[in-house]
Amino acid sequence: MNQIHFALQVFAALAVVLAATTLCGRLALLVRQPRVVGEMVAGVLLGPALFGAVAPGVQAQLFPADVKSTLYVLSTIGLTFYMFLVGSSLDHKLTTGANARKAGVLAVSGIVPTFLLGAGAAVVFYDSLSPEGTSMWVFMLFIGGALSITAFPMLARILQERGIANTPIGGLTLVAAAIDDAVAWAFLALIIAVGASGSPSGALKTILGAAIFATLMLTVGRKWLAKLGERAERDGKLSRDMMALILFIVLLSGWYTDWIGVFSVFGGFITGLAMPKSPVVRQELETKLTDLNSILLLPVFFAFSGLNTRVDGFGSGGALWFQLAAIMLVAFVGKYVGCGLVVKAQGYSWRYASAVGGLMNARGLMILIFINIGLAYDLVTPEMFAILVAVAIVTTAAAMPIYRASLPDHLEAQANVKPSPAPVP
Repeated sequence: MNQIHFALQVFAALAVVLAATTLCGRLALLVRQPRVVGEMVAGVLLGPALFGAVAPGVQAQLFPADVKSTLYVLSTIGLTFYMFLVGSSLDHKLTTGANARKAGVLAVSGIVPTFLLGAGAAVVFYDSLSPEGTSMWVFMLFIGGALSITAFPMLARILQERGIANTPIGGLTLVAAAIDDAVAWAFLALIIAVGASGSPSGALKTILGAAIFATLMLTVGRKWLAKLGERAERDGKLSRDMMALILFIVLLSGWYTDWIGVFSVFGGFITGLAMPKSPVVRQELETKLTDLNSILLLPVFFAFSGLNTRVDGFGSGGALWFQLAAIMLVAFVGKYVGCGLVVKAQGYSWRYASAVGGLMNARGLMILIFINIGLAYDLVTPEMFAILVAVAIVTTAAAMPIYRASLPDHLEAQANVKPSPAPVP
């Protein structure tokens, strides 16, 4: 009978999460924001910020500890498959030639200044916002890495919806964001290895395990999976058994990377990169995996993040407002200025530079994944977690207004123009 009661609790929690994220997602679209912004806000509202403040008893009954543990498992599965889909959707053709070189420079211009500013802020707030027992170096690496992220999947959807994904400026931004994310996950794996292993030998084991996995998956695994792609092209679809095999590989990869201490999303992402770039495979994966994952499992992750977002420090005392303002400023300036200056130097106008700087500032779901992993490994305090959730929502919400102000519709229509040659100094 207890199992039936627990199942009822989980179903009720999932229903509330689905209703809240769907409603807030629709409201976000009405104000010309990406759906993910509304879903992120819904997750926070289900936590102590609103639901826990207005009806603490109901919230506690709806989301008791054992239900939260179940939500954590479901969200981890959803994140692993989400990162698998992100990896499998990357277009490797965009990462070659001159476009790759320019995008690489743009990615570095977004990562390095933001990382340095974030690490500096971590030093300033180390005594008040770092977990007990965490070294300053690990805290600096984590905060700098978290702020350096750009939301590649969200950018891809925005640019595709506006019809400029294949223009020079759109392709440049997409590849740079993809590089940002790939570096971020590799960097997070290193941070976890160093900060959570407990010993140098444990860190070395984690790093070597992740490196061996990535190497084998992107060489032997890619060649083996290419045969699956060839069969799918011949058949025009992925059979049930082939789909089951893909799901098995993703789950096994997630289990292995969790086991070595890197977190399952890393395994999902690398497995996605190894998938064949077959149009049939891509279409089948998108058709069979995307809806369930994006409509149900990812909203569970937003809710879990919101339940962990404590807003005590933002109350009447306002103890965290200064830290929030400082870290928000660091996060925005690092990306906007760094990326904007590089785009301008590559021959584009200041308007294009501003548009790209705004888009590269969108951190979306990616930073939430990053900081939730950090929370799970005790690399971040609940207070800093709340600050970084706010940074995620605000910078993501600001991306499209900055883009539209920089490139109104009549200028966006000219987005396929090539940049003018940069002046020779």
